[in-house]
Amino acid sequence: MMRALLLLLTACVAPLEDDLELIETTPVETTLGSAELAETADTWLDMIASAETSLDGAFFYASNEPGSRLETVVQAVEAAAARGVRVRFLADVKFQKTYPATLARLDAAENVEVRLYDLSEATGGVLHAKYLVVDGREAYLGSANFDWRALEHIQELGLRVRAPRLARDLQSVFDSDWRFAGGESAPAEAAAPAGGDAPDAVTFAGAEVRAHLVASPKTMLPDGVAWDLPELLAAIDGAQSEVRVQLLSYSTSNYDKTYFAALDDALRAAATRGVQVKLLLADWAKRPWQIEPLKSLAVLRNVEVRLATVPQSTTGYVPFARVVHAKFLVADGRVAWVGTSNWSEDYFTKSRNVGLLIEGEAFGTELAAFHERTWASDYVETVDPSKDYVAPQFGEKE
Repeated sequence: MMRALLLLLTACVAPLEDDLELIETTPVETTLGSAELAETADTWLDMIASAETSLDGAFFYASNEPGSRLETVVQAVEAAAARGVRVRFLADVKFQKTYPATLARLDAAENVEVRLYDLSEATGGVLHAKYLVVDGREAYLGSANFDWRALEHIQELGLRVRAPRLARDLQSVFDSDWRFAGGESAPAEAAAPAGGDAPDAVTFAGAEVRAHLVASPKTMLPDGVAWDLPELLAAIDGAQSEVRVQLLSYSTSNYDKTYFAALDDALRAAATRGVQVKLLLADWAKRPWQIEPLKSLAVLRNVEVRLATVPQSTTGYVPFARVVHAKFLVADGRVAWVGTSNWSEDYFTKSRNVGLLIEGEAFGTELAAFHERTWASDYVETVDPSKDYVAPQFGEKE
């Protein structure tokens, strides 16, 4: 009798949710996904439905399409606002001119306010971060833009964050940027010290790991939030056996033709001391200013560079899509970063980006497995330093 009662009680208790959860978008008609990971759209819908008082979002831009998965997300935001949730949405001012309709629709709803973020005078950068914060208690951050393509036609990777302190740290970034976008405050003049507060002990896949928020640019960091570039360099410098990286783009040259050496030098130094460096990029990186530094890395011993190509959908050509867009690093399967930055200098010194730095084998192993699924897939090719590359068309057709 007692045993039966205990079994009944156990069955009635819901399993504890982890503080961190990996979230992905798998491009339709591909085999890149994992059945074990939740989809971005489903996660956003679940989070928005749970909002009781506030829903804050910051994204590079907003681009919807009738009948798309993002349409259901927009409707969920409108429904949240209709039940009294205060919705605030930040978007970059430059892309608002390209995609005005979805922002205008959101701004027209009661209890929703949209502000445009303009860094042109402060740093010369953009709002490149992509994240949501619900009730100041949980958050999403990752590579997915508020774009219908990011929920259907692009490989994305992000994190659902149920750890209250990490969510509050991200909320502090949003609140600072919200004030700035409203002309209520100016950005800090001096860089916040790297390192932030001590990492939080949180759970992932039932195991304890440690995590803390990192962000850029270095001149606009709220108290306690670390600058991401030194954290990435420290992760690479500390690697002893393997460094895996996946990005949309990688470049050592800036728009003003100056050279950005920090991350490239760190990868080279790692390879020199025997670390296996596995660098995975989208095939958009075949553009000349990106493929040349990749070739330069690919000639090195212990370095392999691969490019991933996502085939076009059978439904037809989709501009600015059918691409791997995830942004992450994992060193030795124990130190990891998941964020919103590609790797060129402007992302770290001029533009707003966010990420989590996570220490722990449980998370590092899972992130390395995500990398390996694409790395070992039929969608990739290894960069040949002697080959001439032509970038694929990925923008609007002329």
